[in-house]
Amino acid sequence: MKKFLFISFLFLCAFVPALAQTAAADALPDTQERLNEAAETYFEGRPEQALEKYIEISKDAQDKDAFLNAAFIAMEQGSPKQAVDIMGSAYVLYPQDKDVAEFLAEAYLADGQYENAEKFFSLLEGGGERSEFILINLARAQMGMGEKKLARRNLQAAAKGTYHTSLSNYLLGQIYEQDKNWKKAAEAFNKAIAYDHQFTEARRHYARALEKDKQYNDAYRQYRILRSASPRDPEANAAVARLRPKLTKSEKELTKGKERTIHTFVKPVVSLEGKLKEVRVALGTTAGGRPSSRSSLIFTPSHPFRIIVKSTGKTLVMGKAKETWRAELKKGKASLVSPTGKRYVFSGAVLIEPKSADALVGATVLIEKVMSGAGMTWASVDDKEYRGKLEIVHDKKRNTLLPINIVNIEEYLMGVMSSEMPSAFPMNALRAQAVLARTYALKHLGKHKAYGYDLCDTQNCQVYGGVSAESEAGNAAVESTMGQVLLYNKKPIEGVFSANAGGITQSAKEAGWYQTPYLIPTSDYKDFDFTKLQPYQFKSLLQHPHDAYSRYDKNVSRAAYRWARVIEEEDLRQIIKRQKKDIGAITAIIPQKRGRSGYVSRVLVKGTKGSVSLSKENVIRNNLAPGMLRSSYFIVVPNYEDRKLKNFVFYGGGWGHGVGFCQTGAAGRAEDGQEYPEILMHYFPGTALTDTREK
Repeated sequence: MKKFLFISFLFLCAFVPALAQTAAADALPDTQERLNEAAETYFEGRPEQALEKYIEISKDAQDKDAFLNAAFIAMEQGSPKQAVDIMGSAYVLYPQDKDVAEFLAEAYLADGQYENAEKFFSLLEGGGERSEFILINLARAQMGMGEKKLARRNLQAAAKGTYHTSLSNYLLGQIYEQDKNWKKAAEAFNKAIAYDHQFTEARRHYARALEKDKQYNDAYRQYRILRSASPRDPEANAAVARLRPKLTKSEKELTKGKERTIHTFVKPVVSLEGKLKEVRVALGTTAGGRPSSRSSLIFTPSHPFRIIVKSTGKTLVMGKAKETWRAELKKGKASLVSPTGKRYVFSGAVLIEPKSADALVGATVLIEKVMSGAGMTWASVDDKEYRGKLEIVHDKKRNTLLPINIVNIEEYLMGVMSSEMPSAFPMNALRAQAVLARTYALKHLGKHKAYGYDLCDTQNCQVYGGVSAESEAGNAAVESTMGQVLLYNKKPIEGVFSANAGGITQSAKEAGWYQTPYLIPTSDYKDFDFTKLQPYQFKSLLQHPHDAYSRYDKNVSRAAYRWARVIEEEDLRQIIKRQKKDIGAITAIIPQKRGRSGYVSRVLVKGTKGSVSLSKENVIRNNLAPGMLRSSYFIVVPNYEDRKLKNFVFYGGGWGHGVGFCQTGAAGRAEDGQEYPEILMHYFPGTALTDTREK
């Protein structure tokens, strides 16, 4: 304890001119103006200059906010030691302030001063989620000191919490790993990914623990998921090959997707006002919406059908209801094979057109083994069912068979709704989503015309699962808003949406897109005023969840609102080397520009051999973690051990790019009684809700 008091005395000498000259912040009328000026400098993308300004204010006025902002930026600049010095001075002046004490403890922890960190975290008191967070950091300090029993006890208590359970279970799993208790380790890591399926590091440790525990089938499944999310992942690829000889079940059994053999009764969607626009949707595309590699396609229409040669419009052959046919590609030639084995060679494209004799019953087509979620941890290959017609294109350039579903836009939306938003969400949230999905589709028709279709079935456009993904509530939302879209200057808007904006949306410009009048920051927080924002407050917002409409957690993972990731320096080094260039051992992740919403729009990754600058939200998310980060709305804290950088802890909010419509926020607003037009106007100010059905 004497050592700590000596350090505090040095802080006092360095940062506090003299206690006799201490002046309260409110005695200096220009202090708030100076704080605002420093914040403006920070949000302009000049954090180093902002840090200098905040330090000057802390020296002149001993203002608490100045200390907190200075320490926050120092931490962002990869200098926890400087943050320790700053908060040490603040603690001398504000020894009873919980924010000051907690930030000082975190700075000690980040700098690897575990004994000092443990002393402060042990003295802190918190309620609810704050207590959960303090327990985790107390355990991290104890882990650094080698006090595994104490750390395990605190993590077990924290794991019973609400918003940091993935982090507490991840750290708990690491303790069990050190003890070589692979079964317990696997259980802890499994709980971490159950809370947050995007926590790739936990999944990797889970797979390793399963393999060590000789649970080879389950380990194989987890490595397959890791490989789906990152096909070039060397460890996952090596593990899949290594585990194959040890499997007690066939690979087909372990990776078997959903099979469908019975057609669904569907009601056709018609409009009394006019003909509904048709869209061409490619099925089973890659993560970027491009055609995937496919040499065969098995399909079964629900009703009698004819197969038409697209180039001539002539009927090639007629088929009966529920006959299973196969299209295949062999030696560069495409053909159709009937149930009896008869072969029909075709060139270009053919159209399968089933027809129902009953106007109240719609025709569908079952297709076997369609890829979903390409490039994501939930990727799968399942049998799916689609309304409308099926076109099969022989893409000679790419040597593949390309399935395209031709369907009217309202029926297309029915296959989008439950793929993009939980069908259990309140109806007004579903209606708002239906309007946006329709608007997005109309705005982006022809997005993939270079490949011969309008839209793909992935997140590159909108996730489309056909009849297999339809729900009664989703279909009702589509029908009750039929033809309605959002317009700006009489044109469909960019109706972009993300699963969860984490409490506030960001502007299109901040995301690295382009300035758009209606894509501006909109807040879902109920207890925070962004007009008085200071940079350090992002720490509180992201580590201690505030009340917000987007905090709605019914039928949706809490990890969509608040999440945490621990990225090891070595893992990040390999990601940057593989995807950018070799910059050696990573020394810092420095957010260089952060918008007023809190989203990071420019990051500098520094290494011993150089540095890499990352701009735009998708580039940042894909290069700072295995798989990807949920969003670019985060703070990142370095963690040192024996003065060597060990890892980075990310505390983040939201799931997606955060621009435009927040789906979870819409659910929270709908539950609060807001109607869908009001919800849409909140997220897209200045737009007009209009019915644009063709007459």
